[in-house]
Amino acid sequence: MSGSMSMGADVVAVLPEVLLLVGALVALVGGSFTPREQQWRVRLVAVAALLASAVAAGVGLASPAGPVFSGTYDVDTATGVVRLVVAASTLLVIGLGVEEVAGHRQESEMYALLLLSATGAVVLGGAADLLVLVVAFLLGSIPLYALVGQARTGPAVEGAMKTYLLGALLGIVLMAGVTVLLGVGGGEAGYAELTDALAGAPAGAVAAGAVAVLVGLMFKAGGVPGHFWVPDAAQGASVTAAAFLTTVPKVGALVAVFRLVEAMPAAVDVQLVVAVLAVASMTLGNLAALGQTAVRRLLGWSTVSQVGYLLLPVAVVGRTELAEPALLFYLAAYAVTNLTAFAVVAALPGRESLEDYRGLARAHPWLAGALLVSLLGLLGTPPTSVFVGKLLVATAAWDGGAGWLAVVLVVNTVASLVYYLRWAALVFRGGEVAAKPSTKRAWATRAAVAGGAASVVLGLVVGPAV
Repeated sequence: MSGSMSMGADVVAVLPEVLLLVGALVALVGGSFTPREQQWRVRLVAVAALLASAVAAGVGLASPAGPVFSGTYDVDTATGVVRLVVAASTLLVIGLGVEEVAGHRQESEMYALLLLSATGAVVLGGAADLLVLVVAFLLGSIPLYALVGQARTGPAVEGAMKTYLLGALLGIVLMAGVTVLLGVGGGEAGYAELTDALAGAPAGAVAAGAVAVLVGLMFKAGGVPGHFWVPDAAQGASVTAAAFLTTVPKVGALVAVFRLVEAMPAAVDVQLVVAVLAVASMTLGNLAALGQTAVRRLLGWSTVSQVGYLLLPVAVVGRTELAEPALLFYLAAYAVTNLTAFAVVAALPGRESLEDYRGLARAHPWLAGALLVSLLGLLGTPPTSVFVGKLLVATAAWDGGAGWLAVVLVVNTVASLVYYLRWAALVFRGGEVAAKPSTKRAWATRAAVAGGAASVVLGLVVGPAV
């Protein structure tokens, strides 16, 4: 009897995840019986599931934190933030993609895939067990492949193929790492027991297993060395899918990396590996973005560099109490700011190059304002939320004894000035571009303005309280 009560309490504790999964299944099955011209009903199902999940997540934050399902899943502040950020981000993705997706022959499948991948991202962030981590990785990755290729164009097929091949390869690497850790840890999979189980294991084997799992998670995060798919997928997929894949998966993946590093024994310096990956991601992402003229490829490389910044607090896990709040706030700030940029791109279909945005401020001042907030935010300019996020992660790195990482962050931020401000300057520059598209999508415009406002509010109101 007590076991049944415990199982029931565990299910209630993961209600936000259950609501997302049920919403995905209802969207998938319901869409099969809904006429194409009435697929908006499936969109309402997806929105309702996300709103319900967000409400349940908010209520859950006020409940006592603790492990559920025999310690395989953590319901704590980090999981609560992941739930809220994923739900809010996916809602914004659906909002910016209303006009692009409406009437598409696979509209209902799009919503089902978004919800399934979002569920995987949340479970990935809450996983406290190596086997649950593998399941969450697969749940979040497989729908992603379909999302990228759903556009059915040449670039979309190329992006889907690269995403699938790299995802399959690094998924195998991740599972190999899990196998090694299970082997040297005496079969213990839960993080709570794994730390002690690995303490007496050969350090080389533990390091090899941990690095393999980290490399696999870098595919989900979109950081080095699992980053190669990001710019191609961002360019080839629909804007809706591109906005999602450059934002939501990394929310769960980076919290999963944080939990994994935290669970490793002190004798194995996994933090050093994370620091190297951070430097490689931010530097390579910024250098590659410098030469981009296609807006979505630029944003794709930008997201690679942002992963580098987000890894800074992970590199000082256990050395400072600032690490977790810095990571969680930056994830929320990055999500809303990055989605604002993609909302502007979605609002102006046909504008694929930087030059297509010349003089945007005169024709569409609200969109220009939202884009400016987004670009200055990704750069890290006050009063945007990413500025507060960068300040927090740099402070965490410094407080954790890795001040050199804070210096690398500042250098890379200065380097990113070139491509962010080059785009922003064109928006407010005079002159006409031949055959510039003039169509504007209303829902995507609303999403862009709402995202820009949220980025500023998050920086001004929430940031100082963190």
